[in-house]
Amino acid sequence: MEVRSDISQVLSQMRQMKSQVQDQTRTSAEIGQVMDINQPRNVEKDDAPEFSQLLKMAVDQVNDTQKTAGALATAYEKGDPTVDIPEVMIASQKASVAFQAMTQVRNKLISAYEDIMKMPI
Repeated sequence: MEVRSDISQVLSQMRQMKSQVQDQTRTSAEIGQVMDINQPRNVEKDDAPEFSQLLKMAVDQVNDTQKTAGALATAYEKGDPTVDIPEVMIASQKASVAFQAMTQVRNKLISAYEDIMKMPI
């Protein structure tokens, strides 16, 4: 039985993403325990990108993923011998998951905005 390199690569990426999320969760919890909210933070503006830039980068990455999946599907439909169906299906699923995640982020942002707008002044 041959192990497909593209499936192994996807599994590897999923494991890396899981460990990154776990590391960030641990770091956030540790920061929350150590950091005093009343003390001013010295954060320079150039240290981190703005929220709008992060959101744009995320949307662009989802768009790129969808374009890649579409291009692979088109190549497979045209009979390109270098593209096989598992590769097309994996790219399609990646694009689908990325789009669903982006939709959930959008829904949470809208919900947060609505909650803020309902706050009394």
